[in-house]
Amino acid sequence: MKKLDFSPAKYSKELTNILKEIIKIDDWDNNILRKILRKYPKDGKYLFSKDQLLSGYEYLVKNKQLKPNPQLRNRLIMKPTRTLSGVSAVTVLTKPYPCPGNCIFCPNIPDMPKSYLPSEPGAQRAVTYNFDPYLQVYNRLKALQNTGHNTDKVELIVIGGTWSYYPESYQIWFVKECFRALNKPIERRSDLDFIKNSLTADENASWDDLYRQHGINQKARHRCVGLSFETRPDQITQEEAVRMRKLGATKVQIGIQSLDDKILKMNNRQHTIEHSKNAFKILRSAGFKIHAHWMVNLYGSNHKKDVEDYKRLWNNDFRPDEVKIYPTSIIKGTKLYDLYQNKRYKPYSTKQLTSVIKQLMLHTPKYCRLTRVIRDIPSPEIIAGNTKTNLRQIAEQQLIEANTPCTCIRCREIKSEIPKKIKEEIIKYETPIGKEIFISYITSTSNKIVGFLRLLLPAKKEFSDNFLPELQNSSIIREIHVYGKSLQIGSSGDKASQHSGIGKNLINIAEKYSSKYKKISVIQAVGTTEYYKKLGFRENGLYMSKKTSQ
Repeated sequence: MKKLDFSPAKYSKELTNILKEIIKIDDWDNNILRKILRKYPKDGKYLFSKDQLLSGYEYLVKNKQLKPNPQLRNRLIMKPTRTLSGVSAVTVLTKPYPCPGNCIFCPNIPDMPKSYLPSEPGAQRAVTYNFDPYLQVYNRLKALQNTGHNTDKVELIVIGGTWSYYPESYQIWFVKECFRALNKPIERRSDLDFIKNSLTADENASWDDLYRQHGINQKARHRCVGLSFETRPDQITQEEAVRMRKLGATKVQIGIQSLDDKILKMNNRQHTIEHSKNAFKILRSAGFKIHAHWMVNLYGSNHKKDVEDYKRLWNNDFRPDEVKIYPTSIIKGTKLYDLYQNKRYKPYSTKQLTSVIKQLMLHTPKYCRLTRVIRDIPSPEIIAGNTKTNLRQIAEQQLIEANTPCTCIRCREIKSEIPKKIKEEIIKYETPIGKEIFISYITSTSNKIVGFLRLLLPAKKEFSDNFLPELQNSSIIREIHVYGKSLQIGSSGDKASQHSGIGKNLINIAEKYSSKYKKISVIQAVGTTEYYKKLGFRENGLYMSKKTSQ
């Protein structure tokens, strides 16, 4: 609570001295910061925190006691990599609710959504706010702002159980509350006040209530530039795709786990490869980005099977845009735990697991982003299995030393200033729906990715038969992403990739590939509507479209 009551005016002299010293340093690191802070203690005995320094910086600039200095501000940001991808991610957990599955590895903790543990970082925040969506979003935004991150562009990531299994009324209310939090200005009040004011919600809302918040968000300070839900393959239908789109979704996280029906059955997944094929086809037809969850070391599998199974993920039936790889962990209270106790299941050693992970990385194509390689389960919860939090870094380093680095998007996305020389790269691949064109700009020397666009060119049959009328006779932009520091909407930054025309150039290239179609459509997020309007797109049902130059 002390940080919330912090007054920059009271310490303006000390803050000015600290910030001016920080500006003077050329070769910067956080050890230097601690030395400076010790010279100017707060109240003669405490060190100022980074969020207090940021608050002081904003105060001094506003009162013209200090000139704006982007480099200085960047040095004060806590965990700057959180927004290097161009957006601020806000993860929200749904309330405890039954799941249609009964997987042997999945924890089922009372008063938690299926498969989640109360000790996981994201779950801890949700429990604190009694799973209230408004409170989770609002206070996460406030925390990001207090640590110096720009929150103009927000990706909402909804997790917890199986989203498609929740009642529609709860889904509408939950998303409406998330947008209501995005649409409210951030205030410096205690969390307790918000808890008291918000927990009277009755979890009821109409589609009109949600659309009203969507409309506000199109021009709000904190715009939703992406919304994802997680679900199971057997829950995906055309009707479900339409409902998720009406809610504002642009991406679906889907638990594939394996493409071996025997292993799926042994782990009681209660879905098949055909369910996964069908889900991919429906989601791709609707323009969604597809984020597959994949598990290694499942019951019944082995090193060789894991690698061969993963290779199948890249045949024409699947080809996800992003992948999370989860090594199987043994959690007390699961059926897998009983198998382990009875010596019918044995987890891989760290060496074995690292070897498998490296092979999976090598088989991941350049158009895919390996978002995660481990799940963030606290070590005390894991009875047996991987407990190394830096397993990905270990595997990546070993691949680099072998001169065979991972080339997924995450390993190539640029994390520094954008050089003057960048070049265009085009990757084409087939899917059951049609041809995908992955258009990207990369640096000329290091092949770091600066921005990319995913374009679907539907095959002849899909050209006119899409179950969504607004996507018939249309190419579809499924994703556009420009990397670099997250900037305020409408602003520009020196050598920053965002707002530098890269996105517009990518769309121009996509339009050239779309010449045989009557129009080009985009699966826009609610908060990107205004951006696409400026580029000539107009709202067309659940999407935005633009006529092509045929």
